[in-house]
Amino acid sequence: MKYYLLSVMQPVGDPPAPEALEEIGENLDAFHRELREAGAWVFAGGLHGPESATVLRPGDGDVLITDGPYAEGKEMLGGICLVKAPDLDAALEWGRKAALATTLPIEVRPFMGDAD
Repeated sequence: MKYYLLSVMQPVGDPPAPEALEEIGENLDAFHRELREAGAWVFAGGLHGPESATVLRPGDGDVLITDGPYAEGKEMLGGICLVKAPDLDAALEWGRKAALATTLPIEVRPFMGDAD
């Protein structure tokens, strides 16, 4: 069994209308229940906006701390979901379901090594 990271790619800017967010929340709850029932659930959570980020950069034997995201962009990492899947095809199926639940692009990446 391997671990896969499903990254939610959220556009920067105005959020969807409250009624749309409510439906997305319900769809995410259903998706997370399905993951748990399948034994694929490891962890999931949303992130605050990029304006809340603090970046630490090493250099010259010290670390420079700055406010703001590491990189500016039209999309940000909005949340993550870590799943257990036997292979990439199964992880991509979970990613497909996550994309439908969130209405956002989902990036799927394998973790190095195998799960216990």
